[in-house]
Amino acid sequence: MRIGIDYTPAVRQGAGIGRYTRGLIGALAELDRENSYRLFVAARGVSTASVPRAANWRPCLAPLTDRETSLLWQRLRLPLPVELFLGPLDLFHSPDFVLPPVLRARTVLTVHDLSFLRVPQYAHPVLRAYLERVVPRSVRRAHLILADSENTRRDVMELLSVPGERVRVIYPGVEARFRRVTDPAVLAAVRARYGLERPFILGLGTLEPRKNWPGLIEAYGRLVRRARVPHDLVIVGGKGWLYEPIFQKVEELGLGQRVRFAGHARDEDLPALYSLAACLAYPSFYEGFGIPVIEAMACGTPVVTAPISSLPEAGGEAALYAEPGDADALADALERAIGDEALRGRLRQAGQVQASRFTWQGAAAQLLAAYRAVMRSA
Repeated sequence: MRIGIDYTPAVRQGAGIGRYTRGLIGALAELDRENSYRLFVAARGVSTASVPRAANWRPCLAPLTDRETSLLWQRLRLPLPVELFLGPLDLFHSPDFVLPPVLRARTVLTVHDLSFLRVPQYAHPVLRAYLERVVPRSVRRAHLILADSENTRRDVMELLSVPGERVRVIYPGVEARFRRVTDPAVLAAVRARYGLERPFILGLGTLEPRKNWPGLIEAYGRLVRRARVPHDLVIVGGKGWLYEPIFQKVEELGLGQRVRFAGHARDEDLPALYSLAACLAYPSFYEGFGIPVIEAMACGTPVVTAPISSLPEAGGEAALYAEPGDADALADALERAIGDEALRGRLRQAGQVQASRFTWQGAAAQLLAAYRAVMRSA
């Protein structure tokens, strides 16, 4: 097969879909040395160091940005097929919600979540309007849709009226580097880099409404008042949209000395951050999967998350759950996760078993099987 893949998210997005694309396509490159691959990369202004290098893999670097390709293909809808960059293809896969024009290739589309339809109040209005227009259009054109979870698969079927046989689930994986860090020098360096002088609860994700930061801060404040825990709350992630209420909540509760905003973390520091944390708090209102849940578990860190959307698929029976809108229940779960040593031991053990079920190698094998199935149905 001559397979084209849009690798642009891998070089332009550090976390989220970027990490998903690097992990999945990197594992596919190690697995498949037979088919011919062409990677489309809107490469202007970014490093392409992560592009797979193998005899049957060839990057095609377009002198464009991702904004320019979006303008040309999605907003202006210019009928310039991706084959102009990649040459003739049997199949083309977009891992980031939308498809470019294609000539004759069969198409595979990854839809990570439908939060902009399921919980539109948590999506930026401009982005929501764009996704509401372009994602259904791409879904209609795709021969096969890949979802990150059974929850997303159900959303695609229900909200976009897609028959079940056109939607497959391929769970994300955990990179091998996510394991418990015990090297004192590495841990000390990360403590110093982020100013981690006290024990802490870790929150990880973009500062935006969907992540439920005010709810977590409220729960943490109640925990501090009633249990006088020594743990800080350290939030790692960049500013998204409507982040101001998050900082306002901290000031309102007088937690300015206890809630730390660390900004973006270095990707290489994440295993140590997970390992240093007393627990990961991840009480989002909606997730397509929740990769931080399984990354933390792989590092032996207890997880508190929400029993909604796809998060129970990620956490299984190895996480503590609390409704994201119930501050008292969330505070209770946090207190147990950091204070009950017997429970912490059980969560660590169960979490590492749960995380081991999610590998990029397994996901890549499923992806290759999906490609073959699409071609058999041609």
